[in-house]
Amino acid sequence: MDLKKYIRDVPDFPKKGILFKDITPLLQSPKAFPDAIEQMYERAKGKRVDYVVSMEARGFIFGAPLAIRLGAGFVPIRKPGKLPYRVVEESYMKEYGEDKLCMHEDAIKPGSRVLIVDDLLATGGTVEAACRLVERMGGEVVGTLFLIELTFLKGRERLAGYDVEALIKF
Repeated sequence: MDLKKYIRDVPDFPKKGILFKDITPLLQSPKAFPDAIEQMYERAKGKRVDYVVSMEARGFIFGAPLAIRLGAGFVPIRKPGKLPYRVVEESYMKEYGEDKLCMHEDAIKPGSRVLIVDDLLATGGTVEAACRLVERMGGEVVGTLFLIELTFLKGRERLAGYDVEALIKF
């Protein structure tokens, strides 16, 4: 299935000059959404994944059902103050300053094989921070997988050394 036709362009969102790639038409389709999960599964099934890790919020939409399909655990990464238990944090730079990601301190067992899943690869900063979190906890990042990659932002270059795959490229 050509998933690209289910991605809607929204000009000037969230600010003027940005062409936002809206995934909600894909999510609303009872055929395209499950097909996207199945395509992700086909790319990940040989990696022997123990955990799928995803960042809030849209990453959860793809990571959780993929974890079920792979027979793996699901680990959410969130912003500070959103997880109820003790956390480890990782800081990273965004366009307009520093941000942080958090994961429960017991979320990844040392030696675990981890697949990081998100809806979109842009500059790669968020995913790079997620990889560092997983590795600090003793996990092995066996791949990163995205619905969409914005190739012109060169996030793949920032993730050099990791296996990077995307179903749709713009």
